[in-house]
Amino acid sequence: MVIAAQTEESDTARNQLKAEVDVDAVRTRASRDQERLDAGRVSSPKELEQLQHEISSLRKRQSELEDAVLAVMEHREEIQGRLAELLADRDRAQAELDHASYQRDVQYAEIDAEVTGLHKQRAALIAGLLPDLLALYEKLRAQHDGIGAAALRGGRCEGCRLQLDARDLSRIRSAAADAVLRCEECRRILVRTPESGL
Repeated sequence: MVIAAQTEESDTARNQLKAEVDVDAVRTRASRDQERLDAGRVSSPKELEQLQHEISSLRKRQSELEDAVLAVMEHREEIQGRLAELLADRDRAQAELDHASYQRDVQYAEIDAEVTGLHKQRAALIAGLLPDLLALYEKLRAQHDGIGAAALRGGRCEGCRLQLDARDLSRIRSAAADAVLRCEECRRILVRTPESGL
């Protein structure tokens, strides 16, 4: 829309200039004819009548052209007003986009920092795991969209979201604290929590 308005303003400016040049040409010719008439350089009555008629026609034409110039100028002012509004809207939109981009970049930086911190925490946790348990976890993680272990909450596996039956819960309840337990449905490693419901 801005480009269309700029093009229209440019075209109107060109039309205004052309109309002003036409007015100046008519004004110059009428002035020259008036000087001839005032200087008395016309001797023949017929030529005098023609010159007076031409001056009158030129004055009328000049008035018409001046009206046209005014109409073009008014139209151009309207276009310039509309263009100024469009430019202001575009500047506001660009400022909002710049602000949103800045906020997005800040969020990305925070997420990147959080991911880096989590990678460090994970690396520290992995260092303390038995190699067989780590291998099992990585295998399950690859099979289950990156989730190899799931919390047991309220008797429900958070991996597959299924409620464990009483027999499985009893088995888990009686298992040693360091035993590796797995969900019978999704086969993920179950992590016991205070909310496990045991």
